[in-house]
Amino acid sequence: MFRYLRLPALALAMVTLLCACLAQPGPTLTAAAAHDQAKAGALTLIDIRTPAEWRETGIAEGAAPIMMQDPKGPDGFAAAVLAQVRGDYSAPIALICRTGNRSAHMQQTLADHGFTRVYSVADGMAGSAAGPGWITLGLPVKACKDC
Repeated sequence: MFRYLRLPALALAMVTLLCACLAQPGPTLTAAAAHDQAKAGALTLIDIRTPAEWRETGIAEGAAPIMMQDPKGPDGFAAAVLAQVRGDYSAPIALICRTGNRSAHMQQTLADHGFTRVYSVADGMAGSAAGPGWITLGLPVKACKDC
């Protein structure tokens, strides 16, 4: 009898763990909302993808290209973001990547470094389950000339 009770308990534990891993660590924005807020000067948009990705699709218009894979690790990434917002840890920042996964991860990294208003663009550039994404929405991009 007890072995039959263990299976549902194990399944429940696995589902709980999976949901915890998929949860966003902080607030999110759609690509459209991030575009509107960046255009209005209400937040700093940062494209955290790689130069190869920037060359492939362009950079979200108004975004600062800051690679999440900084040679100095997470501390170097946080320092580059801090320089972009002129030392203001409370400045609103939106991170965008391809599908929202890396931006959610780096959102937590910035929170760990003391940033207090960091958003993840949940649908990213290419779209995800969270939405169609920057490119599909036809939002403006700029070519990356120095990639």
